Amino acid sequence: MWLAAALCLAALPLHAQDAPDSAETAARRAELAAIEGSIAVSSERVAELKAEVEALNQDRAKLSQTLLDTNKRVQEFETQIAGTERRLAALGENETALRASLAERRDVLAEVLAALQRIGHRPPPAILVRPEDALSSVRSAILLGAVVPDLRDAADALSADLRQLEALRAEIERERDRLRADATQLAEERTRVQLLAAARRQEYARSVAALADEEKRTQALADQATGLKDLIARMEDEIEAAARAKAEAEAAAARNREIAESKQNRRPPRSLGEADRLAPAVSFADAKGLLPLPASGRIVKTFGDDDGIGGKTAGLSMATRVGAQVSSPADGWVVYAGPFRSYGQLLIINAGDGYHVLLAGMDEMDVQLGQFVLAGEPVATMASPKLASADPADIVSTQPVLYIEFRKDGSSIDPAPWWADSSDEKVGG
Repeated sequence: MWLAAALCLAALPLHAQDAPDSAETAARRAELAAIEGSIAVSSERVAELKAEVEALNQDRAKLSQTLLDTNKRVQEFETQIAGTERRLAALGENETALRASLAERRDVLAEVLAALQRIGHRPPPAILVRPEDALSSVRSAILLGAVVPDLRDAADALSADLRQLEALRAEIERERDRLRADATQLAEERTRVQLLAAARRQEYARSVAALADEEKRTQALADQATGLKDLIARMEDEIEAAARAKAEAEAAAARNREIAESKQNRRPPRSLGEADRLAPAVSFADAKGLLPLPASGRIVKTFGDDDGIGGKTAGLSMATRVGAQVSSPADGWVVYAGPFRSYGQLLIINAGDGYHVLLAGMDEMDVQLGQFVLAGEPVATMASPKLASADPADIVSTQPVLYIEFRKDGSSIDPAPWWADSSDEKVGG
């Protein structure tokens, strides 16, 4: 067995080690990107999805719930794909290290094969055939007894590494298959989200001229604003859609306070309400422990961390996948959606009772001023790899970074108490 393993190893191509590790890593990343990029939803499937959404469009509750559920699945697939990518990267590194180790032991392999060939060409003499060669036979036996165990050990070690390499290759192929399957599902779910979101926006559709005029005025106010607090105040005072959203948020907050005050021995809410709600069914202050994180990703900074320039961070930063789906973490009305200074693309949601939710670092936003959004409803997609945080000294990452900030009466607050422990039914309605 060990002789066969040694011979197999002799034929093993190890030329991949001639290229630098960085080149191999880049090639693997390009391969993963190509796998995902090659996935597309067929025109027939798109037509089926459109028909599905059209049927839902007659029932607001079902449409909203389907949108929330679909967005949840999108983020779950993004999490699964990110895990698969990490496993593939680790497997690739293990394969590279193992191939390097095998390449370094080519000399050992050469010695094993040379020794075996010599034994084959000049076997030890047989005592019964030529008794006069007894001394040579004894010497050969002593030599083989000393050498063969070492040869066997070397060949066994090489054989074990070969088996490990084959197992790694098989595992890498399984992970690639899993990546293709998840990427296919993700592409379909993203298409469904786009169609559902477009149907939801029809409720808030306004004329193109009115939207263009508001966008110009909004950008002018953003250029004049001295900071976030000033921007919010100007938007809610001077832009009709934002002012209307503020009024609706205040009215909803007042209703929720009255309901809360009328209930004795009131227990904390267990959900945010039904999916067909047109205003928050739970006040933002009472929604602690219920809100979903707005994206799938890795938290890189939390509220109050050192910002690197002598201050503290005012929000939460999450590293996400490129093009990740971003959802609203809370019920509320959109009062700003556009670029703002170092924040990049900025979304501000009025959640009522003086609370505002800020999201920054996205690439594209899919909401309109004044639109009411549900917690968990998709509102944007993430940018290409770059630092996308409000903190100038934040961690430089190869991934896009989503910045989340909660404000109460213009001052930043810690969002930690509001996050749900897990993404389950209590955030979906």
